[in-house]
Amino acid sequence: MKLAITGKGGVGKTTLASLLARAFALEGRTVLAIDADPDANLAAALGFSPEEFSRITPISEMADLIEERTGARPGSTGGFFKVNPRVDDIPDRFSAKRDGVKLLIMGGIKKGGGGCICPESVLLRSLVTYLILYRKDVVIMDMEAGIEHLGRATAQSVDAFIVVVEPGQRSFQTARSIRQLAGEIGIERCFVVGSKVMSDDDRALITDSLPDFQVLGFLSYSPLIQRADMLGQCVYDVDPGAARQAQEIAARLEKLHAG
Repeated sequence: MKLAITGKGGVGKTTLASLLARAFALEGRTVLAIDADPDANLAAALGFSPEEFSRITPISEMADLIEERTGARPGSTGGFFKVNPRVDDIPDRFSAKRDGVKLLIMGGIKKGGGGCICPESVLLRSLVTYLILYRKDVVIMDMEAGIEHLGRATAQSVDAFIVVVEPGQRSFQTARSIRQLAGEIGIERCFVVGSKVMSDDDRALITDSLPDFQVLGFLSYSPLIQRADMLGQCVYDVDPGAARQAQEIAARLEKLHAG
């Protein structure tokens, strides 16, 4: 199963990604969690300590690896480089593991201009393509509010494109924009998870405001999630209620995947 999770900043997409990763891992599945947001926070949500996180180098910052695989140094201009570099060994060599979840941090690209094609972006896109099309793990991608890492063929192979929303019109507008972008490259399986809901009215607002989306479930507003974030603790271990709701969402995803 391959899942891409996105949404407006601050809605709780990283929380959902971490919860689903743990839920699937506890079912005995092999889980690879991918932090594809340049503002990487997935490690903390999974319970990695600051010291552990400091030892994880984002793939986009591995200059020697990028040069080895593409034939060009990051930041270089002109010349030629491979557009289909070898990437199959990267997940196992450079991921960190905790509680049955492998974590791989992609990192950001310092673009030299609109439409810039650079060795690091080529490596990252090739890596994402490999993870989605060929890797047998449950792959959960925590993405920024867009589809930058996904090419057309790769995106169409994602089992579920999940937009996390909170009860609010700005969040809903972001979801609609993401849905439009996704539709332009042929993504049909676009779902919603409501986050930070406090009442049945919040749930109804999300469902009624996004009638073209299938709602997979909801994560309730929780001070425990805030506390886990403050202390750098694993959300799944700190908040049993959120863990239970994530298990329900995971079960629905399993059913959709099987169907």
